[in-house]
Amino acid sequence: MHSGQESPRAQGVWLEFSRRDYAEMAELQEALRARRELGVIPDVVILLEHTPCITIGRSGGRRNILADEAVLRRNGITVHDTPRGGNVTYHGPGQLVCYPILELSGERRDLHAYARRMEEVMIRTLRAFGIESGRKPEYPGAWAGERKIGAMGMAVRKWITMHGVALNVCPDLTHFSFIVPCGIADHGVTSMVEVLGRPVDMALVRREMRRQFSEVFEMALRPATLEQLIGEKCHAEA
Repeated sequence: MHSGQESPRAQGVWLEFSRRDYAEMAELQEALRARRELGVIPDVVILLEHTPCITIGRSGGRRNILADEAVLRRNGITVHDTPRGGNVTYHGPGQLVCYPILELSGERRDLHAYARRMEEVMIRTLRAFGIESGRKPEYPGAWAGERKIGAMGMAVRKWITMHGVALNVCPDLTHFSFIVPCGIADHGVTSMVEVLGRPVDMALVRREMRRQFSEVFEMALRPATLEQLIGEKCHAEA
């Protein structure tokens, strides 16, 4: 943890949303990525929850969606193809999603190091709530024992990142039964609430993830609004 005399080297901003549609946030990431490439905005870290959805990454396929369209529709779950890495995953209320729009330049231009840092953000966040988790070399993400508690799927274009990680705080875990999570059939999925056996305040997890991101990436984060980053006119066109 940084002392009062130390300052992180990088400067960035964070955006915070409550529950948002996946397609809306995918468009927003593209708009922010384009502006980051032009250098008109700093690095951005987005925190949010999604409305219920299943996303299919570059290595995924609809064969890993087990439920039929009627079941998904009955549960209000939409399906989206996405350019991120990884397989099939579920997003929904009670799952904290972190989407960094970062320029990987200089010593940060290392995709493997970036992935390990994103895992570290989840691991440290969990530890702050009394949950010990770790990595599995063959499977990206954060693992509480043999069950995945944090998923990861990234995209990088022109060395600027999109998509990111999803930490299960208190989602409806039955929704994960509609898919083969991340294409991994022999390991289950869990949540902070299930591991701890008690409620967890999402607002506290959001705050802790911001803090851990700032420390792991040595980045000072200040709050920003969407209008400050892309402007009201740009947002209307996005």
